[in-house]
Amino acid sequence: MVKFQKLKVGDTIGIVSPASGDSADVINYNISSFKNLGFKIKEGKYLRRKNDYLAASDKERAEDLMDMFKDKEVKAIIAYRGGYGCIRMLPYLDMGVIKKNPKILCGYSDLTVLLNYLSQKTGLITFHGPMINSKISSDEITKNSFLSLLTDESNLINISTKDFKVENKELFRGVLCGGNLTMICSTLGTPYEINTRNKILMIEDVNEENYAIDRYLMQLKLSGKLDSCRAFLIGHFTPYNPKTINTILSILLPYKKPIIYNIPFGHDYPNITLPIGSSILFDAAKDKLIIKY
Repeated sequence: MVKFQKLKVGDTIGIVSPASGDSADVINYNISSFKNLGFKIKEGKYLRRKNDYLAASDKERAEDLMDMFKDKEVKAIIAYRGGYGCIRMLPYLDMGVIKKNPKILCGYSDLTVLLNYLSQKTGLITFHGPMINSKISSDEITKNSFLSLLTDESNLINISTKDFKVENKELFRGVLCGGNLTMICSTLGTPYEINTRNKILMIEDVNEENYAIDRYLMQLKLSGKLDSCRAFLIGHFTPYNPKTINTILSILLPYKKPIIYNIPFGHDYPNITLPIGSSILFDAAKDKLIIKY
């Protein structure tokens, strides 16, 4: 686990668009709203570029991210938005430079491939949480979770699971991985695929039909990725559909491993921040997730 420096009010946060872009007016509005949290902002050189459904070229987006890791003024990097594109820039990243310049990297959705790959290759804790276009301040739980994880001196989080649903309830421990289900599956069979061995797999998704969720989970099952997990954490599947939850459980329950679902992370509010690469312990007797990062 690579150590990184926590944020303080007034620190500089680098903003990059590693996936899709946005219009200038919308970017201005979202950055202005984010500044209300008390941080200075440094924009990536290509943040405002538009390349069809991408923000700038693959090499330019990778260059922006690498520049932020190398910039001593920048204390954390937060993605402007998701969409699509992170997988295209992975070959252009320098893991050695990133490992020598550890700092907070936060995002979700399309960022899933980036967060997990960087964590696996460098040992860096990455953060599955809100982005600049997420309107963080519009939801108190989302905002407080984000600020707590990234600014508090403590590296320990206790999350009560009493309001969540638990199947195969028993103590478990492992390292957290995962995020967006579609993006997890997109890397299978490539050098960038997720490593789930002895890990806690978290999944969420948005605007996917029930049959598509079934297909993605079957892909993980047939690739052996589910066998090696120690437990499963299920977040938002938006919009909510009870049939989707039933489908997920029908595939995961036969593994007879702990499943905690209705956890508020992903494409809805609240969207709590969770550290990928962190150590997790589930205290079944106290209904508590203990996360060390």
